[in-house]
Amino acid sequence: MRKPYLPLLSLAILLPATAQAADTNTQTDSTQIQNIEARLHKLEQELNTAKTAQKNNQTAKKKSFEFHGYARSGILANDHFSSTQGGKDFTPAGGTGGYVGRLGDENDTYVEMDFEHHQYLKNGAHTRYKIMLADGQASYNDWNGDDTKLNVRQAFVEMSNLPSFTGAFKDSILWAGKRFDRNNFDIHWLDSDIIFLAGTGGGIYNVHWSKKGHSSFSIYGRNFDDISDNTIQAYIVTANNYYGPWQLMVNGLRGQDNNDRTNTGNQSDNAADTGFHTMLAYHGKSFYGLTEGTFKAALLYGHGLGAEVKSLGSDDNLIASANTFRLATYGTVHLNRTWSMVPALLAQSSHDRYIKGDKYDWATLNLRVNQQLTENFSMQYETSYQYMDLDPQGYDSHNAVNGSFYKLTIAPTFRASDFVNFFQRPEIRFFATYMNWNKRLENYATDDALGATGFKSGGEVNVGVQMETWF
Repeated sequence: MRKPYLPLLSLAILLPATAQAADTNTQTDSTQIQNIEARLHKLEQELNTAKTAQKNNQTAKKKSFEFHGYARSGILANDHFSSTQGGKDFTPAGGTGGYVGRLGDENDTYVEMDFEHHQYLKNGAHTRYKIMLADGQASYNDWNGDDTKLNVRQAFVEMSNLPSFTGAFKDSILWAGKRFDRNNFDIHWLDSDIIFLAGTGGGIYNVHWSKKGHSSFSIYGRNFDDISDNTIQAYIVTANNYYGPWQLMVNGLRGQDNNDRTNTGNQSDNAADTGFHTMLAYHGKSFYGLTEGTFKAALLYGHGLGAEVKSLGSDDNLIASANTFRLATYGTVHLNRTWSMVPALLAQSSHDRYIKGDKYDWATLNLRVNQQLTENFSMQYETSYQYMDLDPQGYDSHNAVNGSFYKLTIAPTFRASDFVNFFQRPEIRFFATYMNWNKRLENYATDDALGATGFKSGGEVNVGVQMETWF
């Protein structure tokens, strides 16, 4: 490729020689020398401009495309190979987020497809466009178009490295659209988010107010799913603050006119139209300070519309006096080259939730253990215990119950590589699950799993096979 500044460089060399010859022949006066120097200065400027233009052409904007995804799919049957009950939320506590260990429970197909387009501009700015398509199916058939729930779950744009952003905003990211909040995190082994903030809105991430501290600010809008009047919406204003491993999240919620609706039980109470929510979390880089590993812990509190402390703004039936406390934690640790484990705790106390005087108290303990036998094969074991004390006060025709649920799963598992990374996939698992519960839990409702005909306490065995992958 021809260099655009080479002719200018040749001329710059030639002119001094010409000037020298003129001086030697005594034909050049001071005015001519000044003119030559001015022309040389101009040529030098043009040369620098040409070099800069060439450099900019070499670093012109670049584009990239990425595809990411998540999927799980499998079958679940009882020990007679007929249909059975399953799911992370199939105990009476499941309706308020009381999930049990997911290994050996899931009988669905769920798929997420993430498409991302990136631009890296010559001024240093970066733009990111993301769209997520998702679908969930309970059918085992190869063609189930009539049952599809294909949905656009995310569609948003981010802008970062903006050259005019300086000071506290130097590393900030602007965004707008429909999305899952970037700072959501979960207990994967219960398939339960610790905090899930999602909707349509906009905000800014990474406003740095110190070397160790930064904050993110957003506003989200959501429609209440079970209300036909879409003018009743929830709006969530959030501030997410970080200092080292600590996180303090504060949220305000507003659902105008939602309090015009009435929940009906043994007594009637109007739904809330405002709420408050906060979360204090710690993201540890060891196994509870005992050894190498990781752990996360969070304490959440919500009032009014904020009393749905996990999925913010998703429950329109909460009343103004609703109060919820939730504790969530899990840790990951390798005991040696063969054994590793992930203990988890999820517990909640929610009172005056839908009817004054009601209560939804429950706690789940879960332990996933992995025994690596070869590079590509391991045995996974999972045990779950959940205690619940529920008194709905007649809300939604549910009855007061208390008692315990137990589950044990054994799952021979295959991977393409070793099991050092807890979050490495894909996996193919074969499993057998034994579960049991106190019989009185079957009285909670006639339309839930434990109240289903033919699915009774005394010991149930489920078997199946499942794949899970993400990338």
